[in-house]
Amino acid sequence: MPHGLYIQVPFCQTKCTYCNFHTGVFSAGLQSPYIRAVCTEIKMFREWSERAGLAWRADPEAPLSVDTFYVGGGTPSMLDAAHLARLLDTARESFPCNWTEATLEADPETVTPERAAAWRAAGFNRISLGAQSFDDRELAAAGRLHRRAELYAAERALRAAGFANISFDLIAGLAHQTRESWNDSLHRLMELRPEHISIYMLEIDEGSRLGAEALSGGARYGARALPSDDDVADFYEFARVLLSAAGYEQYEISNWARPGFRSRHNLKYWQRQPYFGFGAGAHSFNGHERWAKVHDPAAYTAAIEKDEWPIEQRQRVSPEQALEEELFLGLRQLDGIDVAAIEAHYGQDLRARLAPLLDQGLVELRGSTLRLAPARLAVSNEVFVSLLD
Repeated sequence: MPHGLYIQVPFCQTKCTYCNFHTGVFSAGLQSPYIRAVCTEIKMFREWSERAGLAWRADPEAPLSVDTFYVGGGTPSMLDAAHLARLLDTARESFPCNWTEATLEADPETVTPERAAAWRAAGFNRISLGAQSFDDRELAAAGRLHRRAELYAAERALRAAGFANISFDLIAGLAHQTRESWNDSLHRLMELRPEHISIYMLEIDEGSRLGAEALSGGARYGARALPSDDDVADFYEFARVLLSAAGYEQYEISNWARPGFRSRHNLKYWQRQPYFGFGAGAHSFNGHERWAKVHDPAAYTAAIEKDEWPIEQRQRVSPEQALEEELFLGLRQLDGIDVAAIEAHYGQDLRARLAPLLDQGLVELRGSTLRLAPARLAVSNEVFVSLLD
């Protein structure tokens, strides 16, 4: 089974108010040492895996191949194009790569014609653009640095550079968002006809400045201008209808694509395929075991420079954990899961476990295929909690 490679770049120009990721504001002095450390980790991966007693691939007898490459963050498009090219070159030198998809996450304000051309020349063939909204007031409240005009400029520059696979992210639930502004953002996006669209419903938790403010009853960051949960669910359902009518296929709870443009790399996560992650906070999975690096980029870089592999977490996936992953990751996909195949593989009868969900109309079973009920996609987390109890 082909592997995926993921590179984590945990730096941003500024931290968005809704962000709860382990990222920090960019420091120019960290760029070169961090990229050098990531390249060293890629080169030393096999040796360090053996030193740690980690079976870096599930089947040592099978030939290794890599078919997807993804640089995420953070804002990796802030990096010098030469550093991004170096990451690609190091990966090619260290693994048997036959990439069908090489993705770079980019913020619109970082896209220039020169950078876009350099990314394409380096070998990237897919850009994931963090648009989030086409409404300037919503973008300002969220702490985003770009505005609507820069979304159009970024798209033009990417197309001119030869990118034929562009993904746009939107967020439902931003401060000051209304039905009218959400409708406007969606229609403006449809005019651009990207190959792929991701729509995320804003999560409110203590891990972000906006979430902490909203939970404490404060007013900063537009916390009192957040749409209601019911409105956000309506925004999501409206998007589902509009995107379907525009020819986009929903293949995962948060993801739509034109035919042939599903995210091959992200499908590896949902289908429990193997992938190697490099960089601070990056995760890996070999089919039987998961491991992750320390989140702090300075600590990560210092460890690499001392010839140490900075693994922070390591977990052998038990059969029961693997089964749970098959269920909740599989049900994120609109194609659903083959219950009979899963029962045969794990030697378990799932009828008693699934009966309450079926009775409540949370899931649908057609033949042996189990799917989330369409009306429950907007509240999928509640379904997963019930499933895993």
